Amino acid sequence: MDIDIDAWFAVLAAARAHDRPGVPAPERAAEAGRLRVPSLHCRAVPVTLPAPDGAPGYAGVALLRLHDTEENAANAFLDTLTVHPAHRGRGVGRALWDAVRARLAAEGRSSVSTLVERGGAGERFAVGRGAECALPMVEYVQEVAAASAPAAPAALAPTASAPAVPAPPVGYRFAAWSGVVPDAYAAAHARAHDAMQDAPAGDLDEQHDPWDPERIRAAARVVLDRGGVLLTVAALAEADGAVAAYTELVLPTPASVRALQYDTVVVPAHRGRGLGRAVKLRMLEFLRAQGPDVREIMTTVADENAPMRAVNAALGYRAEQALGFYQVRL
Repeated sequence: MDIDIDAWFAVLAAARAHDRPGVPAPERAAEAGRLRVPSLHCRAVPVTLPAPDGAPGYAGVALLRLHDTEENAANAFLDTLTVHPAHRGRGVGRALWDAVRARLAAEGRSSVSTLVERGGAGERFAVGRGAECALPMVEYVQEVAAASAPAAPAALAPTASAPAVPAPPVGYRFAAWSGVVPDAYAAAHARAHDAMQDAPAGDLDEQHDPWDPERIRAAARVVLDRGGVLLTVAALAEADGAVAAYTELVLPTPASVRALQYDTVVVPAHRGRGLGRAVKLRMLEFLRAQGPDVREIMTTVADENAPMRAVNAALGYRAEQALGFYQVRL
């Protein structure tokens, strides 16, 4: 279907300003990219409801993502279901959900998940549609300007022309890149991605999709094709060149002031050595060079992921809102 990008964006921008004043506004270019370029291994299904009485624009919008891998052929993710503040309380959300549910039934999907604020109107709406919280999470934000690496020894003290660069733990070295993974690291990076199999998943039906070098490259191309910037920092084991840990940041556009934390992973065999904190500190230094306009980094962490919550607390992240992956089994 044809989507009026300006009308779609107007709904999201008005909702953000109404519901979360003070949080950076969504970016039109980023939203256009998300509509134009589907997520990896997904089919995007946008749903719109026109404003009533012939008024211009949309009263509400929804974006459903239908997974198309064998592992998740029965599942889907509701990326967006948003009603313009001027049209709330008139059944717009219910009408959008009815359209989404009809499409899920037509596709033979048995479950759909979505991310909503716990304790807010979104949670009440989701629970009213039969959703249950499958994975409690919290959104955290780090102020980039306030974040800093540990003090360097006097002999290595930073100067105005040579700021301190965080050092990796003994036995490791850093690699950093923007965009698609270099060929030299692709296979090792794919193996490290598969270490996410033990990440907290709660009661979500969605299954782990295996990673290989081509999937790693394809996922990066989605970010780039949408007009975003993908930054990666990895810790490589000196002994064999394995990617022992990595962290990824996405800038939705080159001008974004809030970066989105994607994965931070430490491979099980390399845990307990400070690598999670090390790659995040190195990322801060890399980000200041690659995205000097970025003021904040936003991340979400599952409540049960105590190690990552501890790393983020040590780096100065603050809790911004309680979230949850809610799931409806159809």
